[in-house]
Amino acid sequence: MRAVVLQEQGQPLAPVELPDPEPGPGQLRLKIHACGVCRTDLHLRDSEIPAPRLPVVLGHQIVATTEDGRRVGVPWLGWTDGTCRYCTTGRENLCVNARFTGRDIDGGYAELTVADERYCLPLPDEAEFPTERVAPLLCGGLIGYRALRFTGEAANLGLYGFGSAAHMIAQVAVYQGRQVFAFTRPGDEGTQEFARSLGAVWAGGSDERPPQPLDAAIIFASAGELVPQALSVLAPDGVVVCAGIHMTDIPSFGYDLLYGERKVRSVANLTRQDGTEFLELARKIPVRTTVEVYELARAEQALSDLRAGRFEGSAVIVP
Repeated sequence: MRAVVLQEQGQPLAPVELPDPEPGPGQLRLKIHACGVCRTDLHLRDSEIPAPRLPVVLGHQIVATTEDGRRVGVPWLGWTDGTCRYCTTGRENLCVNARFTGRDIDGGYAELTVADERYCLPLPDEAEFPTERVAPLLCGGLIGYRALRFTGEAANLGLYGFGSAAHMIAQVAVYQGRQVFAFTRPGDEGTQEFARSLGAVWAGGSDERPPQPLDAAIIFASAGELVPQALSVLAPDGVVVCAGIHMTDIPSFGYDLLYGERKVRSVANLTRQDGTEFLELARKIPVRTTVEVYELARAEQALSDLRAGRFEGSAVIVP
């Protein structure tokens, strides 16, 4: 089968021919139809987070079919032990022995893969969820949904880093009756207009202050300096949710930014329940994804374009 492989961190992905994968006990062999490109893939490629297994096939937003014709999605969480204190208390996203798709398990930048059947999410048919457009829901959407839940009933919501996850979660927040305030790279008027087209009541640079205090903010960008910036525009009892797997160092800030029972918390991974809930909600709204499609051989270019912010919404690789 054809695949694109991360052989060494910090180096470009390499196209290779690999043997067709053989499923083990409890696994399914899957034909891949699309795989969303996630910033976590870029962090792995750029050596910003460890890659415990090399070479590895990146990609964890997989839309595929089983050998008996079922349509499934494969997310970041690929396996848990089911026995640790987190798994047995409904917190499998924190499993101490978890394995992740596209990091510990070969992922979706390929024609075929294998996955644990328990962690494959059933997907509606193509007519309801087109292949390229459903792929970004499987990480950006799921992690964004988990982050949104951590904001409680916040009426005024800030989204920092208006990329793949934010452009989906903005639609969910608007559907829920919240006011969305979108923060982009300073001067990025195109993305600000994109945010307004999805229902944001205000859009500006991350260095700007919104017209009113926020009840909550979700940071999707990996820039730690955004944490004190978000705190500075937060109302008392508000929360800043850091939704990425990687963030640069958060600079020190005065206690006055935290005072007033403001909070900072992170999101780690996802659960299968998150997947079930969000996919059903995405059907109901429905969430519309904006995608840029790349052929498998152009996976490295997709990561480069993500790094540079050259597209709106999400990138999707189609074998």
